[in-house]
Amino acid sequence: MDAAVKVFADRGFHSATVAEIARAAGVADGTIYLYFKSKDDLLLRVFDEEMTGLLAQARAAIAEEPTAALRLKRFITLHFSLVEKNPDLASVLIVELRQSAQFLKAADRVKLAAYVDLIAEMVRAGQESGELLQSISPATVKRAIFGALDELALGWLLSGRRTSLKKTSAEVAEWLVRGLLPRP
Repeated sequence: MDAAVKVFADRGFHSATVAEIARAAGVADGTIYLYFKSKDDLLLRVFDEEMTGLLAQARAAIAEEPTAALRLKRFITLHFSLVEKNPDLASVLIVELRQSAQFLKAADRVKLAAYVDLIAEMVRAGQESGELLQSISPATVKRAIFGALDELALGWLLSGRRTSLKKTSAEVAEWLVRGLLPRP
């Protein structure tokens, strides 16, 4: 699966072949088919396994923070940190996955939904504790924040990674979260 991430990131999902992935993994082409039905299946398995890890990391990181605002900021900075630390994987999850007809048709994208739902959970908890505005919709906030993170990460990947996402994450976390806080 590591070889698939590298090949998909370098060549693009549609241009990559199972033979190239097998070569990068140091196995025969047929070996890939012992574990995966197709190139699409391999991509979906990469997504499933990586999202399991990302979800666990995000849950652990936000559990360390004492306030809703700090939890949201931590989620945002963690997201960008993970993108910056592993741009090949980020490219596969953010760019290449969108090109998989199987993924786009799949009604069961539970792990992606769970990752995005973390944002709504943090907002709801912050509303219940009185830390965040009551008038905001957690469902709208989760889509807006994830959409902003996704677009900024995509732009960073496509621009050749010329800037640091660490600085971007601090700025974005600050103004996104500030808009959710009650006004004095």
